[in-house]
Order: sequence, then C-alpha cells, then structure tokens
Amino acid sequence: MAPRRANVKLTANFEANLDQIEAFLLQADAASAYDALLADLETTVIPNLENFPRMGRQFFDRGAGSVEAHSKIERLARRLGDSELREYLSGDFLLLYAFIERTVYLLSIKHHRQLSFDFERLWTEGH
Repeated sequence: MAPRRANVKLTANFEANLDQIEAFLLQADAASAYDALLADLETTVIPNLENFPRMGRQFFDRGAGSVEAHSKIERLARRLGDSELREYLSGDFLLLYAFIERTVYLLSIKHHRQLSFDFERLWTEGH
C-alpha cells in the first residue's frame, strides 16, 4: 500500500508573495523567470511536498543571531506546538512552510535577492 500523500495549501500570504515576486522580476526585466517559477511550483515543488512533506530543513535548526531573534523564535515555536516549520530551497527561491496533520501550508516565498521573511506581520502577538 502506497503511503498517504500530504495535502498542499497556499496561504493568502504566499499568494501575495507571488504577486510581489512577479513585480520584482518584471522590474528586473525577467518576466520569463516568473513563468518558470510557476511551472516549477506546479511540476516539482508541490509534488515533492505532497510525497515528502518533511524534506525541507527544519527552520528552528538554524541558530538565532541575536537575543531578540532567539526570543521571537522561542515564542513562535511555542505557538506552533507540534507542527513543523520548514524551509525548502528551489532554485533562486526560498519557501517557508508549516507541516500540520498531513497538510503542508505554504506560508511564504522569497527570491534570494528580496528581503527576509516578515515574521512580525505573519505572527503578531494578537493572533
């Protein structure tokens, strides 16, 4: 019997990131790179995560660079509980995703030339 595949869901933030990447690549006169990204997501990244949802590196394995970052990472880890926060590197793009109960939630995607993930906006104290 084949193992059960994970579901992959895109969050609103992930979709907004795709819009930002499209604008970023259009400004860099690299519209074809955006089309290639969408094709890669559909044919490689999503199928990989459906079959191997733990393939990405665990986000919390990376060390915090400051006391403030350490504190925020600890708070985030407590809020996530048993779910896993992972990174997936695909070409020029870094994806952040959560694996919760057989579902992969694509949280964020950034081109390596863009700024880092906006955790303050994603996980504020009030949520």
